Amino acid sequence: MVDITACRLFQDLSAEEITAVTERCQCRQFKTGATVFKEGDPGDGMYVVISGQVRISAVFKQNQPQLLSRFGPGDFFGEMAVLDNEMRSATATAEQESELVFVTREDWLDLLGRSPRLARSLVVQFSRRLRDFNKQFVDQMIQAERLGLVGRFARSIVHDFKNPLSIISLAAELGAGENSTEEMRRMTKDRIRKQVERLTNMINELLEFSRGSQGTVVLAMSDYDLFVRQLVDDLQTETSQHKVSLELANPPPKLRLLLDPRRLPHVFYNLVHNAVDFMSQGGRIVLSFTVSEKEVTTAIKDSGPGINPKVAERLFEPFVTYGKPQGTGLGLSICQRIILDHGGRIWACNAPEGGAVFSFTLPLPG
Repeated sequence: MVDITACRLFQDLSAEEITAVTERCQCRQFKTGATVFKEGDPGDGMYVVISGQVRISAVFKQNQPQLLSRFGPGDFFGEMAVLDNEMRSATATAEQESELVFVTREDWLDLLGRSPRLARSLVVQFSRRLRDFNKQFVDQMIQAERLGLVGRFARSIVHDFKNPLSIISLAAELGAGENSTEEMRRMTKDRIRKQVERLTNMINELLEFSRGSQGTVVLAMSDYDLFVRQLVDDLQTETSQHKVSLELANPPPKLRLLLDPRRLPHVFYNLVHNAVDFMSQGGRIVLSFTVSEKEVTTAIKDSGPGINPKVAERLFEPFVTYGKPQGTGLGLSICQRIILDHGGRIWACNAPEGGAVFSFTLPLPG
């Protein structure tokens, strides 16, 4: 039986949890120079290095492979496949004769659901890796004279991930507590699953936007009232930590609309979190709804300083931002594309009494 306890990812697990992980491990041997996986291969799982060393590289300018990182005994790699189930974005090569263990994506997701401690460990290690990745890219962009844009973009990604990562961490601690009940473990498992899906959708939306590709639209008839109330329940937990109340001015309409339940939540999260970022001393966010013959309009109003006139006309253009330290100007552009993909419209203005109002429409089914 292979020993995986040297890997930082598993050091806080109980003996029973270690056994559960070990039972899913597939041992694989690679000779020096052998390819573990190639850029463009299916993202079917992740690897742990037992012995040897693995090089991660990707092809950028002039078709020359660039070194991204190296992993030795106790390290793991390929974990992004667990989150987004996309093709490999880099190539992994054994620099020495190496022994690796492989865990499929399906097994890994099952293990995360069963072990809150493992989920929390992944969050911690993933967060550290993002910070290292951020620092590495900042250093590289200084040399390439592109520090400003790329550094801000990397910080923004870490900033946007903080909320779902924090929720996963808190849920994992709750579910792993000595006094946790079966009901509490079920609740934390569901909460972790939702946040993993949220992270996956955020990553996919950023990737599609950066590639310039058309977003994938999968519309399904959904109860808008239930959809909004579930999102508000999740968001209230997050906004309350910043002394910001999130309220409904009137009930969401009890109508069935064609929605993409994977992408549309990103619009609510982005608009609400934008408002929170501009209310550092606390405040109030109010959602209201109106229904016309052809569409439903959702308005999100805050008690912040309002929209600066310098950017009002270019608000939804990529990379346009003002007064937001962690901003890249991509969030509203992504929101606009999601709403347009739904056949709706999105706009913003300042309320007469102060504060910003972001509104978007969703068409009624014909």
